[in-house]
Amino acid sequence: MRLKNVWVLPTRTDLKTEHRQCIEEGKDVSAFEAEFEALDVDGVDSEPELIERAGRLLDELQRLPVRSDFEFAEPSAVGEIQAARPERPKLPAAPTDPAVLLDKAHGAWTARCCGCLLGKTVEGRRRDEIRRYLEHQGRWPLSDYFSNQADESVRAQCRMPSPTAPMYAENITRMCEDDDTNYTVAGLALVSQRGLDFTPLDVAEFWLRNLPFYHVCTAERVAYHNLVNMLPVPDNRGDWEGEFCSANYRNPYREWIGAQIRGDFFGYVLPGRPEQAAELAWRDAAISHVKNGIYGEMWAAAAIAAAYCIDDPAEAIRAGLAQIPARCRLRRDVEQVLTWREQGRSYEQVVDALHAQWDEADKHHWCHTNSNAQVVALALLWGERDLERTICMAVMPGFDTDCNAATAASVLGVMLGRKALPAKWTDPIRDTLITGVHGYHEVKLADLAAKTVEPMPASKS
Repeated sequence: MRLKNVWVLPTRTDLKTEHRQCIEEGKDVSAFEAEFEALDVDGVDSEPELIERAGRLLDELQRLPVRSDFEFAEPSAVGEIQAARPERPKLPAAPTDPAVLLDKAHGAWTARCCGCLLGKTVEGRRRDEIRRYLEHQGRWPLSDYFSNQADESVRAQCRMPSPTAPMYAENITRMCEDDDTNYTVAGLALVSQRGLDFTPLDVAEFWLRNLPFYHVCTAERVAYHNLVNMLPVPDNRGDWEGEFCSANYRNPYREWIGAQIRGDFFGYVLPGRPEQAAELAWRDAAISHVKNGIYGEMWAAAAIAAAYCIDDPAEAIRAGLAQIPARCRLRRDVEQVLTWREQGRSYEQVVDALHAQWDEADKHHWCHTNSNAQVVALALLWGERDLERTICMAVMPGFDTDCNAATAASVLGVMLGRKALPAKWTDPIRDTLITGVHGYHEVKLADLAAKTVEPMPASKS
């Protein structure tokens, strides 16, 4: 018997993803169309000859240059990213009162768990399935944790979890384990161990020592596999374009959302310092992602850091965008949501516009950094600083529901602080989080917040 190869050996679907990914990156794949077609067969991830051919194809595609007429400039090296940024806004000073900082950090951890728990119930479900399930219960639009009270036929039609799942309102006793919150805890543990000047290599070693292989997904699982096979990790310069490394070797998911969900702690720990938060996020993202995959984590971390000193979600979004290249697809897509808000479009109109741009039935669209960053921006802008509106608006459009509600909630949790969060959402989780990170199986959010605001060392040997 064989172990599962999920996200490690490329399937037919993964090769289609690679095809789209290359085109979106600005590569000319016309010379490889025949090979893509020849490998569009079921045995591509099980028959040795086809596995070898698929691997060779991925390697040749990785070596392809970006077209000279490509309209975007999307480096992956940190220095080049920083050089390509637009002018950065000057932010007010962050609060210095320890009690205020602790309340904001506690708010961030708590809100992130609430948003993640809400979205986790319908992760992987389409927009129409979410709405059908809630309408069956008379609970549309969404305004509370999902209930398990539904006819079995409706549950099956909407592909909902078992009624015993810990995310349903009737079953919640704490925040159950999720990769989104695992990564937030991993960020805290990493910085506690290695200090604020940790390197991508430190991140890689932390994963191998503290995160089980099957607890990571898509780009992270490919990167983990590459690390075990001793591929190099990008260094702080990030000079790996055109070479194979843990992030780009046979990794069709290199611009998917996995890095964007890992950046929150780097915003928590650097109040009012979005540039530094974005750089820490780069060091984390670089071991598994490239280009817009990296930018998503930098954007999220910077927006969260900025939220310590501003009260307008739009300003936080823009502060995040100021840390990524001026001419990249992520900036274009998130700025489009800001423009729709300025034009006075309704929430429903923008949700429809996003579904016209992205096909949620296509895994590449469903799990891409950019589509989900747009949902995060949508929720923050139309949520109007209300936690319930924000996390529900992040879930109802579908896409990666737990990731988007968690990230939007982090920004708002910092802005509002723990004391301002509604008990309706916070009481059920009892300030408790379960994780898959070694040494942090069951933790109190108050303890994580206290650790977050402790002075972090510059480095540790």
